[in-house]
Amino acid sequence: MEMVASDRLDATFAALADPTRRAILARLAAGDATVTELAAPFAMSQPAVSKHLRVLERAGLISRGRDAQRRPCRLVAEPLKTATDWLADYRDYWEASYQRLDALLDDMQDGKT
Repeated sequence: MEMVASDRLDATFAALADPTRRAILARLAAGDATVTELAAPFAMSQPAVSKHLRVLERAGLISRGRDAQRRPCRLVAEPLKTATDWLADYRDYWEASYQRLDALLDDMQDGKT
């Protein structure tokens, strides 16, 4: 079953809410890695890392392949682009707000207000 866009966005932000999952994604941005390789820098068991990977996989942020005996994980960036696009609307809002504030401060410094 295909996730609708709002569910996908919710899953993406929920997955990104955890620092361990963000660190895993950062590692995968450098290239594919196995669960063992992904677990190495963390003080947690492989099953705990696997739980994080399942969350990332359900959110569509990673995929798992098969390479002989290895099952490497791979970053899937599309959901991150969707989240970035969604956040861009708010960035535009804040930029406009800061521009209004700058204009007000300029007016105050010039003695217009």
